[in-house]
Amino acid sequence: MNKPLIGIFFISILLAAFSSCTTPEGKTKIVINEVLIDNESNFEDDYGVHSGWVEIFNTSYNSVNLAGCYLKVSSEPGDTVSYFIPKGDVLTAISPRQHALFWADGTPRRGTFHTNFVLSKTNDNWVGLYDSGRNLLDQIVVPAGILKTDQSYARVSDGSNEWEVKDDSETKYVTPSTNNQTLEGNPKMDKFEQHDSVGIGMTITAMCVVFTGLILLYLCFKLVGKIAIKLRKRNAMIAHNITDKQEAKDRKFGETPGDVIAAISMALHETQGADHDVEETILTISRVKRSYSPWSSKIYTLRENPHKK
Repeated sequence: MNKPLIGIFFISILLAAFSSCTTPEGKTKIVINEVLIDNESNFEDDYGVHSGWVEIFNTSYNSVNLAGCYLKVSSEPGDTVSYFIPKGDVLTAISPRQHALFWADGTPRRGTFHTNFVLSKTNDNWVGLYDSGRNLLDQIVVPAGILKTDQSYARVSDGSNEWEVKDDSETKYVTPSTNNQTLEGNPKMDKFEQHDSVGIGMTITAMCVVFTGLILLYLCFKLVGKIAIKLRKRNAMIAHNITDKQEAKDRKFGETPGDVIAAISMALHETQGADHDVEETILTISRVKRSYSPWSSKIYTLRENPHKK
């Protein structure tokens, strides 16, 4: 076999592996999460029909594609029905920590999520989930007689090991395509509110966090500035071959004159402005020695009085 054929062979194997329903190594795992057998008035499918259903949950934080997987159901010994989940439907890809609902209505021609089996209302129902390699991913047995109409057999919380009957009570209600357990409050927040009903503690805590952050930023910038000045002074001393620190201090090594800072600021302003392409070649800033600052002089802020004729 020549090299091109070997390459095509290996590429075909890789494509088949990626397109099949396999759970990647690590924490990726799909499980059967909830089963409802006798659906009289619970949840309707896209055709407006009440049917039993099987919910699958992706426990991982990676997307998993169910295309190529098998759903198997058995209610009598030796009588097992397999449903092959078709490929090519983008909806078979389950997002992280999300659900997929398959209708056990025995009419697969209605779509990808309509199986070719129905669940028995009188016998035990064994439901198994297999990958494309016929490896068992998860299974559950719903005992006969424990579920009434519109009740489901589900995990206590999504992906947990404990199962319970969802009898549509206030705390245990049927949850197709959503979380099996909904938290209506945060215990930590409730406890904090109980001990600090007015919010004084929260205010003090928030202010302390803000001011602590500002102080840390101030110290950080101050430290960085000092380090930068020392490095600049050291480089200037090395460039001028000076070892005496007092001489370097007298010659103001490491200190940037104000006119230099002004020139740099003006250059940055010009580069970001619309006049950058037509600016002059030379930028000149002349130092003016005055006993007062022209920026705060009153002669520039007061209106000139009109001349009398």
